[in-house]
Amino acid sequence: MRAVLIRVEEAVVYIKDEVFSKIEKGLVIFVGFRRTDTDVCLANMAEKILNLRVFENEAKKLDYSVKDKSYAILCIPNFTLYANTQKGRRPSFEDAMPRQEAFRLFKNFILLLKSKQLKVSEGAFGEHMQIKLVADGPLNIILEEN
Repeated sequence: MRAVLIRVEEAVVYIKDEVFSKIEKGLVIFVGFRRTDTDVCLANMAEKILNLRVFENEAKKLDYSVKDKSYAILCIPNFTLYANTQKGRRPSFEDAMPRQEAFRLFKNFILLLKSKQLKVSEGAFGEHMQIKLVADGPLNIILEEN
């Protein structure tokens, strides 16, 4: 499982020019699943994301987590995180989990995040989305759970 965390001031997901979901200050998380991922990966990744200190204190040190600040999360499914570009010019996605299984893991991941009493919004699985965000920092972190 791979996730890209982006600290944001705000973010909006549009589908067919209509607002699908949005958040104010918090984290946008692009998440992708590899063929070998399991539900155990979900719990470990959720715990890491919720407790990772990516928000600054008064001294500008990264000291607070999204959970500490009760900020929002916008979680967006993104199979292209498992693109393999080693050969040729067209990315291969053979390492990405098949759609049905990835959908199940994505929904379970959302449920795990929501169980921590934070505001969690999501992108639409399998849909073409336009994502507008105002990055804060920018602070972008790549996480991997094996």
